Amino acid sequence: MAKLFIIVGPSGCGKTSLVKNLVKKIDKLNVSISCTTRVPRANEKDGVNYFFITKDEFIKIKNQNEFIEYAKVFGNYYGSNRKHVEDMLVKGNDVILEIDWQGARQIKQRFAKAISIFILPPSIEALKQRLDARNQDNKDIINKRMQASVSEIKHFNEFDYLVVNDNFEDAIEKISSIIYSKRLTLDIQTKKYKNLIKKLLSTQNSI
Repeated sequence: MAKLFIIVGPSGCGKTSLVKNLVKKIDKLNVSISCTTRVPRANEKDGVNYFFITKDEFIKIKNQNEFIEYAKVFGNYYGSNRKHVEDMLVKGNDVILEIDWQGARQIKQRFAKAISIFILPPSIEALKQRLDARNQDNKDIINKRMQASVSEIKHFNEFDYLVVNDNFEDAIEKISSIIYSKRLTLDIQTKKYKNLIKKLLSTQNSI
């Protein structure tokens, strides 16, 4: 009964920071660690931020149909390992995937009940400021990311929920509300409280 959540948004919208805080804030919520062929940044660790693999390794995994989604972004491949995600779901933990709109489409085709959330920046100016402040890419890469961001935003209407990351704490609360509400659906609560419901209904003849 665990849920699969998808977080998507343009580069620089703050989705990575949002996901990190959501995992700390909400119990039984795990983030799926993606595989990538890109080079690790200075502050990144293998198995923590990403599973850093070679292009040949990535293609081998893809050909074995072991990715539930994958995409090529800025010349690098990214993908979510099927077993990694399914193992967490089987253990009863909700899983959150931070991916792009291409990956979200693939997930929706395979997991129709996945809940998708699109993150918008408060403005294009704010998006560029955040990319500059990260100090991770050169000017050419930042310009490419800005162009890609506009293209990504065009797909916002393919998602279940839309959250603007203007105030960080406010955005965290809104996404948390979405996650908590999905844990209170009838199917989940019926399974969780089946013994209580059975006991309550069994008292009908004694009233």
